[in-house]
Amino acid sequence: MKRRKKYIHLGKIYNTMAVSTGKFNTFTFFKLPSAWWCGVRLRYIDETKAVVTVKHKWFNQNPFKSMFWAVQGMAAELSTGAMVIAQIKESGKKISMLVANNTANFSKKATGKITFTCEDGHLIKEAIDKTLATGEGQAFWMKSVGVNEDGVVVSTFKFEWTIRVKQ
Repeated sequence: MKRRKKYIHLGKIYNTMAVSTGKFNTFTFFKLPSAWWCGVRLRYIDETKAVVTVKHKWFNQNPFKSMFWAVQGMAAELSTGAMVIAQIKESGKKISMLVANNTANFSKKATGKITFTCEDGHLIKEAIDKTLATGEGQAFWMKSVGVNEDGVVVSTFKFEWTIRVKQ
């Protein structure tokens, strides 16, 4: 995988990857409006890592005054899927993507700002290379861990992504 340059603008570090956080959050507004209205935002992305945040608010809570599990799921899925989208786009090939399975574990009430981090981006490139070489669909699991502002894990999600070359 080739290295991407980073540049600094107004004190923030940006990657020169084809997908920026701002563009992706705009995409979310139009294509995933329920996630956008719930406050799900991509904060960082590169080839191996993505970070998504969401704040517990009145409109994304459950009856127990914590964040609804589905809102956590949207944020966790975005932290994995954003990298899949970015690497497919970077490949320049027509490749479809779909979540085939997922699992979740909830270990603490999700209140305040929750940050979901996925560091499994290295798995995507391998799968893309394999599907392009063989023409067969590929499946791989990616994990996203959600932590609260105190650094305590509140939930862990795993998503099985499938990709294949479009015919």
